[in-house]
Amino acid sequence: MKRSLLVLFALCIYFCKPVLAQEKITISHLPFIQALTDSTVSIIWTTNKNAIGWVELAPDDQTHFYQSERPKIFSGKYGFKNVGTVHQVDLSGLKPGTKYRYRVYNQEVLKHEGTKVQYGEYAATNVYKQQPLTFSTPGPKSSVSFAVINDIHGKNDVMTNLIKEVDLKNTDFIVFNGDMVDNLLSEEQMYQGFMDTAIQLFASEKPMYYSRGNHETRGPFAVQYPKYFPTSSGELYYMFNQGDACFIVLDCGEDKPDSDIEYSGIVDMDAYRTLQAKWLEKAVQNPAYKNAKYKIIICHIPPVLGWHGMEDIRNKFVPILNKAGAQIMLSGHMHRHEILKADQTVNFPVIINSNVNIIKANLDEKQGSFKIYSQDGKLVDEVTIK
Repeated sequence: MKRSLLVLFALCIYFCKPVLAQEKITISHLPFIQALTDSTVSIIWTTNKNAIGWVELAPDDQTHFYQSERPKIFSGKYGFKNVGTVHQVDLSGLKPGTKYRYRVYNQEVLKHEGTKVQYGEYAATNVYKQQPLTFSTPGPKSSVSFAVINDIHGKNDVMTNLIKEVDLKNTDFIVFNGDMVDNLLSEEQMYQGFMDTAIQLFASEKPMYYSRGNHETRGPFAVQYPKYFPTSSGELYYMFNQGDACFIVLDCGEDKPDSDIEYSGIVDMDAYRTLQAKWLEKAVQNPAYKNAKYKIIICHIPPVLGWHGMEDIRNKFVPILNKAGAQIMLSGHMHRHEILKADQTVNFPVIINSNVNIIKANLDEKQGSFKIYSQDGKLVDEVTIK
């Protein structure tokens, strides 16, 4: 009898082990805001298991989030709800200058055969004991405030120090101007390298606009980059408006010739920048750009003489921007602070921001002020445009 019980106990452990060890669905990386306009936004987050996902949206009024059933906007395309671990919900029809509350939700998909789907447990951001997440759409305003960091290369402590110099409550958005990591090896490495810290500091509620750097083109996970950082144009170069300012964000590509041994024959950046220049020619004809009081260009690699990528940007992008009246370019890449004054070739100043400094900019009715600060809050330099 005793032996039979021991055998039964052993069998129970053997067959029950997978059930006991089964991991529950969780939100592995919290949501963050991308591609914000006055009427649209994309919200991105991840789960540890395949699931459908949706956003529940509510106005920012005095009601409790659970007062009534909130609209559900699903992650989906072509009439199907997406099943996966990376979730993107695109919200549209939003009102300009309006604050919204939101939470994200998932339900695990255990099995999908034909039209039969077996669902599992739920996971969601907590709005029972915690406040729901929020975001605000831009609206008509006389001033715009933003901050720019670049070349962090996975140094979360440096990024934290720089972001802490920002008055986030009174800052409209943050710009990541490239090279936030050394390379892109995996989703987990990308999040640990900078995005988890960014989400913790601001990115769940404050919009972040990203200009890809040359280091984000490197590594086996680099081709997945666009899935996590969608834009309003559907490309990695795009434009957006805030207040009286128009921002054109360019994708610099790599810094060396495509044939360089470092790229192992996997890149085609020269043709990509040529294609981008054709888009740029059309973008600067858009009334959103032409009628803007401020015309700001963001590009990780500056248009200077030297390496191949720099000169390709100088030759392909700068003539278009000169003709279109660009007023300033914000760059990084060099890991040092330098301000290039306008000259006959580049008709606008270029701020090359150091990897340990932050640009804090304010554009109002009178002028645009770009102040560069160190990690300890000391003013390093300043550029003013009319």
